[in-house]
Amino acid sequence: MTRNFTSERSEAYIALGANLGRREETLREALRLLNEHTEIEVLRASDVYETDPVGYADQPAFLNMAAAVATSLKPQALLGVLQEIENRLGRVRDIRFGPRTADLDLLWMDGLAISTEELTLPHPRMHERFFVLVPLDDIVPQSEPSGLRALIDDSLIELGAASGIRAFSGPLFP
Repeated sequence: MTRNFTSERSEAYIALGANLGRREETLREALRLLNEHTEIEVLRASDVYETDPVGYADQPAFLNMAAAVATSLKPQALLGVLQEIENRLGRVRDIRFGPRTADLDLLWMDGLAISTEELTLPHPRMHERFFVLVPLDDIVPQSEPSGLRALIDDSLIELGAASGIRAFSGPLFP
């Protein structure tokens, strides 16, 4: 595969989740599809965690993880790729926070602050959710310069003891 990276590469962090179908295989396929894109390279993937649903509780448990990617795409274009991958993996948007085969959320991209109808960066609820913070904690280096590491550390301290999240498996990538 030929990558189309320019000298302008960004590092972005993505949350991946699934609670319908073959959850672990869906996450593995999402990582593969991300990495196959000519302008995206998966750099690191967290362990996989099983988590209780948040918001709409009458649904199966989720598998959640996070991935760090390098990309030459702008944030809105990367969001579009994430939504295309969700659709390829059978995502249907019927119930807000409801069951889904695949959920890929752009969480953070080089510390950018963006607020549009389609995209808010940093993700507006990431600091409140163990199912996002714990996987990010696995993959964000201590030396990360854009402020994400500090946000994770501060949020985990503020939230206290993790609840509703259990180790499931090691990384699915490479």
